Amino acid sequence: MKTNWAGNITFSAAQAVTPTTADDLRAILRGSSAVHVVGSGHSFSPIADTTGTLLSLAAMPKVFEPAGRTVRVNAGATLAELAPRLEEAGLALHTLPSLPHITIAGAIATATHGSGARSLAGAVRSIEVMRADGSIVELTSAGAVVSMGGLGVVTAVTLDVVPSFQVAQTVYEDVAWTTLLSQLDQIFDGAYSVSAFVDWQGGATLWVKHRVGDAPFRFPGQPADGPRHPVVGQPPSHCTEQDGVPGPWHARLPHFKAEFTPSVGEELQTEYFVPRTRAVTALRALAEMSTVISPLVQACEIRTISAEPQWLSPAADRDSLAIHFTWVPNTPAVLALLPRLEEAIAPRPHWGKLFTVPPTLLAARYPQWDTFKALLNEHDPKGVFRNDFLTRYFGSSASS
Repeated sequence: MKTNWAGNITFSAAQAVTPTTADDLRAILRGSSAVHVVGSGHSFSPIADTTGTLLSLAAMPKVFEPAGRTVRVNAGATLAELAPRLEEAGLALHTLPSLPHITIAGAIATATHGSGARSLAGAVRSIEVMRADGSIVELTSAGAVVSMGGLGVVTAVTLDVVPSFQVAQTVYEDVAWTTLLSQLDQIFDGAYSVSAFVDWQGGATLWVKHRVGDAPFRFPGQPADGPRHPVVGQPPSHCTEQDGVPGPWHARLPHFKAEFTPSVGEELQTEYFVPRTRAVTALRALAEMSTVISPLVQACEIRTISAEPQWLSPAADRDSLAIHFTWVPNTPAVLALLPRLEEAIAPRPHWGKLFTVPPTLLAARYPQWDTFKALLNEHDPKGVFRNDFLTRYFGSSASS
């Protein structure tokens, strides 16, 4: 893998390796001074880059061990690989990201959320980590989950699961911007998962994922007269089934089918989290900049996320509104715009997407920032996993 999925990041690694056993992985770590794991390459920030060894877990042994209301899985598996196996066992995850193409380890390390009230990191019971010296530890603390690969190589994850359930998805069009703002809480609490796609020109489209058996809610707007894609002009056949047709959780919670290119393909992404108590204020502030946002944006999705205990989740300790931008692939123009947006709404950004918030401001927005820095030094004292991204935000290792 020479670049990330979008092509806006060219990896600077001296070598890329794909171990097939734990012993292979251990030998690689003991012989390397700089290592970082890359998952599906779907991050848009340089979070997975390294000047040393770029490590893929795609060929490591498969693990699938359900036990009651948990399942232990290999960290390098994609969610598209895991979900059907859970369904066969009568089990489900409480959420799936819009893109089932991404890996389990990558999703939890960046607190990637999806359809439902929590991120996938919220389902983590424990993670198994191989450190630079080859030792393996099992970590359960709230600081270890969203670690951006800084504690070591996550080799296995134990996740909470729930009984399988059915979901029906309906798209509602022609929702007025004023209606979205005035009824924001009722709309986003009206179904298992609600996404509002806004055009910044005064309108919104709601993608509603209703858990079969839950009490219905009357959403504003009109049901679409056929399948839709979040990005106008893209083929709806790439999206999970709509029109209110019930289906298993893993075939409805993502927006996109695993067998197709997710989203647009040629794009950049940013996602900002603000406290839900400031949701309307933040949306109004962004709407005032619609003339500079609209020329660069392909789609903008708004969702709500419940407060989470993970130290570095953007939803840590506060119910949040997530504002996701899919940009045109114009990196200079997008990076020039981001500081204006960040100044207007003071967000916590998604770690794997584009942002420009300075380290000092980010540190002030996370109560456990310094505690996490200490955790990095405890598990990686020599800085083997401390790439430029982590160094920028959390400083050099204790021994540097």
